[in-house]
Amino acid sequence: MTSSGVYVYAIVPARAALPPGIAGVGGPPAPVRLVGEGKVRAVVSDAPPQLRARRRDLMAHQDLLLRLSDDGPVLPMRFGVIAPDEDSLRHSLAGSQAEHLATLEHLAGGVEFNLKALPAQDALAAVVAEEKTVRRLREEVRRRPGYEANVRLGEAVATALSRRAADAGAKLVRELTAGARAVATGPEVHGCVINVSFLVDRSRGDAFGTTVRRFADAHRERVDLRLAGPLPCYSFVPSRAPRASAGV
Repeated sequence: MTSSGVYVYAIVPARAALPPGIAGVGGPPAPVRLVGEGKVRAVVSDAPPQLRARRRDLMAHQDLLLRLSDDGPVLPMRFGVIAPDEDSLRHSLAGSQAEHLATLEHLAGGVEFNLKALPAQDALAAVVAEEKTVRRLREEVRRRPGYEANVRLGEAVATALSRRAADAGAKLVRELTAGARAVATGPEVHGCVINVSFLVDRSRGDAFGTTVRRFADAHRERVDLRLAGPLPCYSFVPSRAPRASAGV
């Protein structure tokens, strides 16, 4: 798809300055600038003529957001947000200034961590040892092998694995929620029993990760945990963004 206009990375307070050497999407990377008036600014560059969700550009977008967040609050845009021109972007910023300022205040000093929980791998022995229904069905298969018996056993094992992972994941979510500013449930992900994001004080990031790793070690026969972060705070930004079009 051919793109034109102004590529929008984020909204920041008017006092914010761009880190030295920062560059945007495109090949070669586009120069980045600030646009806006009043108390907020948009971090933008010229939109590339051919914008795709290439790994190079996805990483450039996220790296830019993380560098910005080192120096202050950032209201991040998802990859591919394009405004028609600077005037329309300024108009959008002016109309939503109060909302953007409130969000920036809420996000100040925070980072996002995303937690996904999946059924534990290689946990069949633990399931058989702890699940009466699975043991009973396995004995039935041994006594009277057959397609239907195997299907019932497979379904029981899958159900038990998912339930055990969900129970363990829910316990961890409750523990992590106590130390988070906010929690957001993510979209359903195939194979995952839990997909949750946490807004955490940047100063607590290491402790947050340590808690997850310790829990994972203690519950490895129940749940496989995947923690990503620190990330830009995508999950804690209101759905209303600058009036812009998606460029991909």
